[in-house]
Amino acid sequence: MKLVRYGNASREQPGMLDAHGVLRDLSQVVKDIAGDVLTQEGIEHLRALDPQTLPAVENNPRLGAPAGRVGKIICVGLNYADHAAESGQPVPEQPVVFMKATSAIVGAFDDVMIPPGSEKTDWEVELGVVIGDPTRNVPREAALEHVAGYMIVNDVSERAFQFDHGGQWVKGKSCDTFAPLGPWLVTRDEIPDPQDLSMWLNVNGHRYQNGNTRTMIFDVATLVSHISRYMALLPGDVISTGTPPGVGLGQKPPAYLKPGDVMELGIAGLGAQRQRVVATA
Repeated sequence: MKLVRYGNASREQPGMLDAHGVLRDLSQVVKDIAGDVLTQEGIEHLRALDPQTLPAVENNPRLGAPAGRVGKIICVGLNYADHAAESGQPVPEQPVVFMKATSAIVGAFDDVMIPPGSEKTDWEVELGVVIGDPTRNVPREAALEHVAGYMIVNDVSERAFQFDHGGQWVKGKSCDTFAPLGPWLVTRDEIPDPQDLSMWLNVNGHRYQNGNTRTMIFDVATLVSHISRYMALLPGDVISTGTPPGVGLGQKPPAYLKPGDVMELGIAGLGAQRQRVVATA
């Protein structure tokens, strides 16, 4: 299934895409694509529905982030060896884990704002993993059973804030609009192998990133298991699993986003995003 949340920001309604790509309203079935709806039991309840019996949604509404009430965004840094090299960082021996504020979440086609004082706003296409059943200290062999589904994450980053402003990376990762999610949450059954997904990102039509999840250092199952040792993973939590090479920081000379730029990015089976870059309002 492809689950979505549509409508005005902060007032999104739950929906799903039928086999023909028609958006169907789920608001009479569930209140949101969030919480228990994302557990295995909740997903099975939605899968049992006949989409043709649900109202069609007209007029191509805005798509918000496809998971609601996200409790936390856990990011994994330097999870592709060639991206670590372009960042001037060693290949990690264990997953590099940091947090991204949930206030950064926007929809897949919403504008991305350059924060005040920024000169190094950058892009990162990433596979997002949405947790389903509550997960604590899960072994790697069972980890994927705790995944509700997958989506695209653009882990927008301000490199000066990230590296030059002291402390951890969170300051460079959490600015408003720095977490476009979606457009869909694709349930786990439609992505039998999350380690074989091509991914790409363009800025103004130029291809900068062109990778595949098969080159991750730590695969999805390992990440879910590893992170669940240190914190409970709850329904709707998002793990952003790292980016392949081709970020602006790694260009020679470095290339960063400016107002008027357009980012387009996609992952096989998960759709595509498009964001216009704007100055801070």
